[in-house]
Amino acid sequence: MRDVMWICAMIILSLSEAWSQNPGSNQSIPVITSPPPTFYVVRNLSVNLGTDVNLTCSNKTWDETLFVTWNIFKNKAKNPCMISFIPGGKRVDSCKDGKSLRNTSLSQSYLHIPNFSKDDVGDYNCHSPYKGGSVDVVINLNVTVPPKLLIWLERKGNWSVVVCKAERGNPAANISWSPVGNSSFDKTLDSQGLYTVESRLVLPKGADANNLSCVIKHPCLEEELFLQDGKKGEVPWLIILFVVIISILLVGCLFVAQKQLGILRRCQRSDSDLSTSKSQTTEDVEEVEPYASYIQRVNSIYNSSAVLYT
Repeated sequence: MRDVMWICAMIILSLSEAWSQNPGSNQSIPVITSPPPTFYVVRNLSVNLGTDVNLTCSNKTWDETLFVTWNIFKNKAKNPCMISFIPGGKRVDSCKDGKSLRNTSLSQSYLHIPNFSKDDVGDYNCHSPYKGGSVDVVINLNVTVPPKLLIWLERKGNWSVVVCKAERGNPAANISWSPVGNSSFDKTLDSQGLYTVESRLVLPKGADANNLSCVIKHPCLEEELFLQDGKKGEVPWLIILFVVIISILLVGCLFVAQKQLGILRRCQRSDSDLSTSKSQTTEDVEEVEPYASYIQRVNSIYNSSAVLYT
C-alpha cells in the first residue's frame, strides 16, 4: 500500500516540475478581440403607384450612428446612384430625382421616396455603421398595380366557355373557379412589366353558367365575379359600336344641315337680288315719266299752235 502511495507522490512531483519548466506558463495569454458585428437584412416590398414610400435602414438614432449610405440600383437605370449623410452636415446625392434622407421625431434616419412610379423599381442597399456594429439592408422594391377584371361567355360550336381575366396587373393575379372544373390558365408579361392572367373554363353540357363564379386574388384586391355581373368582355365592343354609329349619324346630319343651309342662303340671295332689281326698275320709271309728260305737253302746245295757223 505504501509503495502505491509513493509511486503516486512521485508522479505528482514530476508533473509539477514539468509544468514549472514550461517557458510559456508564466507569460500572459493574449486576448483576441472580434470585430463589431454586422447585421444583414433582405426584404421584399411592394407598394402602390403614386404613394409616398419611407425606407428604414436601422432603428439607431443619430447619437449612435456614424453615417448612412443608400446605393440605389434601379431597373431602368444603367448605373446606380447614391444618397448619403454624415453627421456634421455633409450630404451626397447623385440621384437627383426627389429622393431624400429625413429624420423621424426620434432622430432616426429614413429614405423618403415621393410619388412612387415604375421608374423607382429596383434594389435599395443601405449601409449604416454605428457604435458597436453596423447594418447592411437590401430592399427589393417593386410596384403593385391593380389589374382590370373581366368575365364573359364564349360559344364554340356546341360548347360554352367562360373566360375570366385579370389584365395588366403586378404582381400576377391568382384565378380560381367555384365550383372547380376543366379550366386552363395563361399568363403573359408585357413590355411595361405588367402581367395579364386569363383562365378559361369549359362548361359541361346542361350546366348553368349563372351558378359559376370566378375568384381573383391580388395584393390590391380579392373579388368574386359572376357571369351575370356584366359579361364585361362584350360590353366595350358594344359601346364602341354604338359610339361609332352615333358619330356617323351626327356627321351625316351635320352634312345635310350644312347643305340645306347653303341652299337657303342661295335662295335668300336670289330673292334679295330680285327685289333690288325691281326697286331699281321702279326708280328708273319714275325718273323717265316727267320727261315723257313734258314731251307730251310740248306736243300738245305744238299741236294747238298748228291748229291756229291752219
